[in-house]
Amino acid sequence: MSALPKPAPAVEEVDTSYLETLVGYNATRASLKVIELFTRRMAVYDLRHVDFSILSLITHNPGITSRQLCGALSILPPNLVGKIVALEKRELVRRRPHPQDGRAVGLYLTEAGQALMREAEGTAVSLETEATQRLSAAEKKTLMRLLQKIYR
Repeated sequence: MSALPKPAPAVEEVDTSYLETLVGYNATRASLKVIELFTRRMAVYDLRHVDFSILSLITHNPGITSRQLCGALSILPPNLVGKIVALEKRELVRRRPHPQDGRAVGLYLTEAGQALMREAEGTAVSLETEATQRLSAAEKKTLMRLLQKIYR
């Protein structure tokens, strides 16, 4: 009879050094931290990430079309339709004919949508400050520039 190999000793400290060399791992870990803060803080407004992003783009681009929203957020049109309908039901968004393209419809915030986004964007600024508190202003600027180089 041969002796069974000895079991490996129990792991006392997890070695993440390889994973920490991967951009995806680090980006995901950072993203999960920010998403956790975002989800908690935006619950009071009943906004998820995609809802906030849609409303923010409409805030800063009144009259934006659904097609433009899809392009800016990499959302498929069928997925956006339900989101817009839900935001309309909440009376945060309204559709109006596009001023230059009679076939298109522009999206606009209602007064309630504008009020909500003033508060929600203020909350977003404070949570971003909290999430990046260990970064200097220069480091934060560099991080944003580098992340954008990856996805643009």
